[in-house]
Amino acid sequence: MDNNNNISWWRNYEGILKTFYPVFLGQVVSFVMALMSFTSSLVANLGANTPLSLSFFSYTALALVYGGIMIYRRQKLQVPWYWYALLGLADVQGNFLVNKAYQYSSITSVTILDCWTIAWVIILTWLFLGTRYSPWQFFGAAVCLGGLGLVLLSDAKASDGSGGSKPILGDIFVIIGTFFFSMSNVGEEFCVKKKDRIEVVSMIGVFGLLVTIIEIPILERKSLESVKWSAELILAFCGYAVASFMFYTFVPFLLEMSGSTLFNLSLLTSDVWAVVIRTFFYKQKVEWLYFAAFALVVTGLIIYSKTEKDSVNAPATNIEEANQRYQLLNEEEEQADHRHHETIS
Repeated sequence: MDNNNNISWWRNYEGILKTFYPVFLGQVVSFVMALMSFTSSLVANLGANTPLSLSFFSYTALALVYGGIMIYRRQKLQVPWYWYALLGLADVQGNFLVNKAYQYSSITSVTILDCWTIAWVIILTWLFLGTRYSPWQFFGAAVCLGGLGLVLLSDAKASDGSGGSKPILGDIFVIIGTFFFSMSNVGEEFCVKKKDRIEVVSMIGVFGLLVTIIEIPILERKSLESVKWSAELILAFCGYAVASFMFYTFVPFLLEMSGSTLFNLSLLTSDVWAVVIRTFFYKQKVEWLYFAAFALVVTGLIIYSKTEKDSVNAPATNIEEANQRYQLLNEEEEQADHRHHETIS
């Protein structure tokens, strides 16, 4: 009897741990994302119009640390390099557009509008990974997007400069950037399911670095020449690099446990930190519509979370099936090559 009680207690404890560990890790990632938003906004406020250069140091750190581990391992890539190239390209464009938005819109608007990634992820996982969502989950996501509509309304009414110099343009940049982020998230989720997170992060760093090296001379050469470097600006660059390195390190763990949709939903709490930063660090006035928007987003998150179990299990099943198909294709290609070599010999 005691053994049965112990087994039952352990199973309950294990179930609670599996439920709350992703939540805890999601909040760590959310806090780190808020730090990235703060430092990126600080760089823009200091007059540095260099979003690609900001990402350059992040990708360099990822490539050096995790790329070094890959070189030490000397193992073959489990995913073809060109998929990582597309993943890196999408990630760079997402970072470029979102960081660019801080020059035109407020940190609160950018952070809340980042929630558009959820909508894009739901669409992409439904189309390409076969993830099935319940009507309540779609309703919860729709409520979240309703909150984003209030942000757009607040920015359109901004006339005192607290919403940014060109808030609508900044909002458009964020929405387009979130589409690229969703492509990166879904692709990264597929890759981490192959059980090698270090390979995924290192390849994102390597190809992200290559893309930024190509784009910086084309898009940011004049901006870099006009930057007036200061100790505060250098610290902001370093802070962004450290925060983004932590972000890319933790994200694969969360994607493997929860999937792209729940990962992006967990980031919604970074809006709280954005409001705190805007109020206490920038001394900016916060429109009441922001609080209404945040309330709508949180309500949508609660609705979505009520039926999250099916959402968590479905992506894993579909990705496992996709991995099996991918492995079968590789085996068929290897067998065809083997038969071809035997015919030649």
